[in-house]
Amino acid sequence: MEAATAQAQAAPPPRLRERFEQEVLPALTRKFGYTTPMQAPRLEKITLNMGLGEAKQNAKMLEAAQEQLATIAGQQPNVRRARKSIASFKVREGMPVGVSVTLRRARMWEFLDRLCSIAVPRIRDFRGLNPRSFDGRGNYSLGVREQLIFPEIDYDSIDEVRGLDVTITTSAQTDEEAFELLLALGMPFAKEGRPGSRSDAEAAAEEEKHKEEARQRAEAEQAALEQLKEENPEAYEKPEEPAEGEAPTEGGEDAEEPADEENQENG
Repeated sequence: MEAATAQAQAAPPPRLRERFEQEVLPALTRKFGYTTPMQAPRLEKITLNMGLGEAKQNAKMLEAAQEQLATIAGQQPNVRRARKSIASFKVREGMPVGVSVTLRRARMWEFLDRLCSIAVPRIRDFRGLNPRSFDGRGNYSLGVREQLIFPEIDYDSIDEVRGLDVTITTSAQTDEEAFELLLALGMPFAKEGRPGSRSDAEAAAEEEKHKEEARQRAEAEQAALEQLKEENPEAYEKPEEPAEGEAPTEGGEDAEEPADEENQENG
């Protein structure tokens, strides 16, 4: 009887994980030509990190940051402490400098679902996530400036606005494979700068275009300088150097004329 009750109250599997197993996994296997679905990239963990800043010396702010990150992640975070003292940053060894939490399995899938479906679209002036934020080994990181984008956070109950970093770790060997995995899971990436979106010829053409634009700017600046020299040549003339053995005088031969005129006036 108790087993039947527990089975009836079991939580349903995350919908994003079901989507991965039913749709994303076969699509990745076909696209990259894997011999077995086990070669396809998968999500391993998601790490949330919130820095404390000036709140590292305030116990109440530390508790508030822990509570907010726990509300966002659905799991109690750990306090990260400084490993060494840095006087310029006013940090002593053992001082709390941040809180972090690592999500795996069901909580990882649920958080990614909420992040893509609800939180990220609430970012102010959102135009797509930066597709260049991969680390070269299939892991993706993004920064959130305000914890208010998560609907779990009550606007009236927060003490201050805090940001957090989100790192998504995958088993992909390349950035292109990780990008296709996250894109298929619903990550709203911007269209520009996607891994594998441009061929080598297009990249070379764009680089040549930037060089041509720089050359045209340099020619325009040189032409403007030449025009200024023609309009005001005296401002760009170099002063003549005095001959050897001749002392330089201010005003040259005309320097004595004011004195002669003054003598004539006195006479």
